[in-house]
Amino acid sequence: MLLLHHPCGFDEGTSALLATLLDADQPDAGAPESLPITPLTKGELSGWLDAQPAATAAWVRALNFTAEPGSLAYLPGEGGAIARVLAGVPAVDDLWAFAGLPAALPPGRYRIDADLDERAAGRAALAWALGSYRFGRYKSSDKGFASLVWPARADRAAVERTAISTYMVRDLVNTPASDLGPAELADAAQALADEFGADCEVIVGDELLDRNYPAVHAVGRASPRAPRLIDLRWGKPEHPKLTIVGKGVCFDTGGLDLKPSSAMLMMKKDMGGAAHALALGRMVMAAGLAVRLRVLVPAVENVVSGNAFKPLDVLKTRKGLTVEVGNTDAEGRLILCDALAEADSEKPDLLIDFATLTGAARVALGPELPALFSNDDRLADDLLAAGTAEEDPLWRLPLWASYRKGLDSKVADLNNVATHSFAGAIIAGLFLQEFVSKETPWAHFDTFAWNNAARPGRPEGGEALGLRAAYGAIARRFG
Repeated sequence: MLLLHHPCGFDEGTSALLATLLDADQPDAGAPESLPITPLTKGELSGWLDAQPAATAAWVRALNFTAEPGSLAYLPGEGGAIARVLAGVPAVDDLWAFAGLPAALPPGRYRIDADLDERAAGRAALAWALGSYRFGRYKSSDKGFASLVWPARADRAAVERTAISTYMVRDLVNTPASDLGPAELADAAQALADEFGADCEVIVGDELLDRNYPAVHAVGRASPRAPRLIDLRWGKPEHPKLTIVGKGVCFDTGGLDLKPSSAMLMMKKDMGGAAHALALGRMVMAAGLAVRLRVLVPAVENVVSGNAFKPLDVLKTRKGLTVEVGNTDAEGRLILCDALAEADSEKPDLLIDFATLTGAARVALGPELPALFSNDDRLADDLLAAGTAEEDPLWRLPLWASYRKGLDSKVADLNNVATHSFAGAIIAGLFLQEFVSKETPWAHFDTFAWNNAARPGRPEGGEALGLRAAYGAIARRFG
């Protein structure tokens, strides 16, 4: 049996497996016969029943099975054992069609008894893998998952690459700040670098000032867990430059503009942008894309102490611009601006950043739909198209130029927030745009990185939102 554990070296204690998928061509010696799963849409059910023996059709009708997506029917065999499973699906190539089965079926060995093309086979295997995720670092479970014979035409490398990277996002985001601070996030990046032979440099504490990352230092200096900048590099220097930046706020109290307790409950996930950046970097390296990859993650905690940065402080930034602090709870854009300025200094062929940046994006688009901003229409179109193709949707919001005046400051080059409460996600995007050259193709993902409620293949908790879309666009551009 193929049991793939989380590969990044971060959460070795987790009981969650990547997937319980079996080799189709080389089954384990002595392994039991796999049980067939017949996927059926509501429109296909009648024809399937007509082709069955009368007793079988009568049994299915007696169960009142209508092939409603997500529904199951068990057909009995000799001695009352299960002989076949009927699974209602919206379509066999729907990404989530099989995602609920690993948890819903009795533990055992199954195969999909249908002639799936490459797309459908890959999606079925990926759905099974994502539906087999459990975050088990702190809570064990005796319930196992059903296992699946690899569908014959599935692109195994692509499925494993996507599933492992999604697991990485989920594990990192789900881990509480007590066990995931800036140092532990850097350890996860180093483990990733070690896995693929990449270089990883980490700039820590006051060295950030010596190396001219003053905004990262200002936000993170109040915590006893020192701030740092993670810098991972991989690939040949002559290849096109792809740079990915991720917001790594490992916990956000709001700083001196303290959040209420209700708003602080989910702030372990405020490093979700960093988790996405590392996972996307992993997908690129695992696929061996011909790019010069760089991943930059400013990692901090935004907490309260005597040396915390204060409202109306004026901060220096790596680019040389000064920023008046209108609100210490808008800290993510402050650490990102230093990282984006460094990324932009190398004139990358593509620059992408991920951040759990604004509540305004969630108010506008809800938890399932990341907001996309870009200074390049072609890049935005590529990302939106990839999101549709990968069933990982995005929604583009404008970098509306006339709103930029809301960031004007009387004492500094700009403020980190506007003086009004309108268009918060756009204002944040406009702030970040100040640190990226017009010539650099750049996209900013304002993502939630969380499932509020469980759905098949998408358990409540940390989630990769925009990851498959971003990789799809990158692979099409540089593959």
